[in-house]
This record gives sequence, structure tokens and C-alpha cells, in this order.
Amino acid sequence: MKLKYLFLSFVILGVLACDKNDDYEFVQVATPQLMSKSAFRSAVEVSVPKTIDTPGKIYVYQDYIFVGDVNSGIHVIDNSKPESPKPIKFIEIPGNEDISVKDNFLYADSATDLVVFDISDINNVSFVERLEDVFNVYDYNIPTEAEDVDFGGFNFEDDIIVGWTLTTERRKKEDNNLIDIALDDSVVLNTAESATGTGGSLARFQVVDNYLYAVGNYEMAIFNIQNLAEPVYEDTQYAGWNIETMFQAEEYLYLGSTNGMYIYNLVNPAAPAFVSEFTHWEGCDPVVVDGDYAYLTLRGGNLCWQLESVLEVIDISDKTKPTLAARYDLENPYGLGIKNNMLYVCDGTAGLKLFERETPKDLKLVNALKGIQAKDVIPLENSLILIGGNTLYQFEYIENNVELISSYILN
Repeated sequence: MKLKYLFLSFVILGVLACDKNDDYEFVQVATPQLMSKSAFRSAVEVSVPKTIDTPGKIYVYQDYIFVGDVNSGIHVIDNSKPESPKPIKFIEIPGNEDISVKDNFLYADSATDLVVFDISDINNVSFVERLEDVFNVYDYNIPTEAEDVDFGGFNFEDDIIVGWTLTTERRKKEDNNLIDIALDDSVVLNTAESATGTGGSLARFQVVDNYLYAVGNYEMAIFNIQNLAEPVYEDTQYAGWNIETMFQAEEYLYLGSTNGMYIYNLVNPAAPAFVSEFTHWEGCDPVVVDGDYAYLTLRGGNLCWQLESVLEVIDISDKTKPTLAARYDLENPYGLGIKNNMLYVCDGTAGLKLFERETPKDLKLVNALKGIQAKDVIPLENSLILIGGNTLYQFEYIENNVELISSYILN
């Protein structure tokens, strides 16, 4: 009889324990790794080539390809011989995401700051200027696995986030499963070859004449670079919501956001003026423009909120009333680029897709380069530069196709 009661006691306790455990869950919590701004700003350095940890964006200037190392800096590659590109320098820039170059001056973001380098002698790159705290918005790079964020003692005035630590915590379940990051207003989550370089469609920086424009999550910072070595911060203005990319064509800026495209004119270059907005469902969204048409890729899944992935063709002949002209299904799109009658679309793990533009809105898929991961592309005059995964590809144009010149392993 005692054994029977003892058994029943264990069963009751087990049921109570299960009920209790059902009220709890395990949550992946991200905690920022911090560095003081003073230490952060002293970390800029030009050094010999290094292994690339996390390949980011690409930028081309003269015979050089600049490859971003996410949040770390810029790798300089000598591309005077495209069949055998050669790494020659690493410019360490903590918190870097984008660059632009004009007349041998390189501009780069370093979290909250703008930094300037003289690259007239690529073997002797020199740091020349820093404008502090000009960006309210920078990419916190919160790990996608994180289900919650603990900012702890993060002080925006004194600290910079340089990385993250993920820990698993047992917590009481809540009704709201979404991450709710409460921040004050001071902490905000965020092409022709000439004397100005060429970036890909994922760029957030654009140089137009004597101005540099930089977009963050919802702001646009404006710099006067008439004196290239001493840029002047002019203003920061509201730009839209969830801005991801920026493309310049003629006298307009086209901002790609997660819910559409914003058009600004540059009649007054010191204060770009809002013209119109084209909206669509939520999705990750770079944009390129040619003539009266804009081409946008929308990627679904992960943090992009939607399952569908498509290429949209937007009629912008009337800049005040952009309209959808056509839509094409894709698998996993990222960046894209245009040359003549060809549209090159990076379709992620599905490779590079080549569309012939029979008309600006009527696209015909003529080839798909599979077996590569395609993230962004820069169609130059004589070659096409592509980055995907850990590889930098270069192709030459063969009618409506491309042929591989070289593939360079970045890490």
C-alpha cells in the first residue's frame, strides 16, 4: 500500500512539474559586445592583406575592387589583370558597411562616424579626416537567431556595438512572441566609370557631383564634398521607412525600402526633395533604374517578412506616379544590374539570371548560371563583377551571355 501511494505521489508531482514546465520556454538572447568610442576611433589602420572573414559589398574604382568585410573594413584588390586579381591592402574600419570614392578620396562609414582616406597612392593609403557622430543610424547586425535583445548597460553616447553574444535563457512564456526592442530616440536600428567609382545595387552611399548621400534605416545624411579632403556635414533628413539601398540616375535618388521605393529629386542637392513613393508588400528590396523604368527585387523569407520572391518592373515615366508594369517570379533574389538590353539578377542560391529586355518591361530569361551563390553584381563597360558566398567572380560579355574570366576565393 505504501508503494502504491508513493507511486501516485511521483505521478502527481510529475504532472505538476510538466504543467509548470509548460509555462516556460527557452529563448535565445543577444547581448551586445561593447567598445568605448575612444578605443573604437583609434582602431583605424591600413595594413597588409588579410583573410576576409565575412564578405560584404563590392565597389569598383579604376583598376581596383574594394570588398567589404562586414563590420570590419575594406579589402583592396588590384584588378589590373582580371584573370588573376591580387589583394594588396586591408583598410581596417570598425563598424563599416559602405564606401564611395571620388578623385582618389575614399569615404566610408564607421558606425556613427564618416572617415576619409587618400588613396591616390594605393601603396601608401593615408587617413585624412573623421567626422564624428554624423550618423544616428547604423547597422546593429543583431544575430538572426536572436529572439530577444538585452542592451544591458549600452550607452549610445560613449559606446559602440562591435559584436554579439548569444545565450539561452529559460523564461516564463509571454503572449507576445515578437522581439520588442525599446530604444530612446538617440538609439535607432538601423554607372559609368569615371573619377567616381561604381557600387552595386546594395549600396547605401552615393556620390553625386559635390555631394555624398548616405541612407540608414529611415534617415539620409548629406555631406558637401567640394573640398574632398574636408567634407562638411550639412544635414540629416527623414528619408522613408526601413531604407535598405540607394541608386542614383540622372537628377534623382531612388531609395529601396522593405515596403517600396522612394523617389527624391536633386534640384537642390543640399536638400533632396521627396517626389513620390511606390509601395508593395514587405520584402528586402534593392532597386536599379534605366530610363523610364525601375527594377526591384523583393526577397521573401527570414527577416524579409514575406514568402514570395519576385522581380518588379516599375514605370517611372511620371516620377510623381510610379506604377507597376510587370512582375516576374524569382527564388531568392538580392542585387541586380543593367547593361544595354540585359538585366542581370542575383538570385541567391539559384545563381545569376540573365534577362534580355525585349522591351523595358518584357523580360526574357536567356540564361541562368547555376552552381554559384549570387549576392550582388556590377556591370562595367568591359566586364561584369559578381560577389556571392566567399567568391569574387568576373565575366566578359558574349552577346546575350557571359563567360567566366576568373573566380577568386575571398576566404
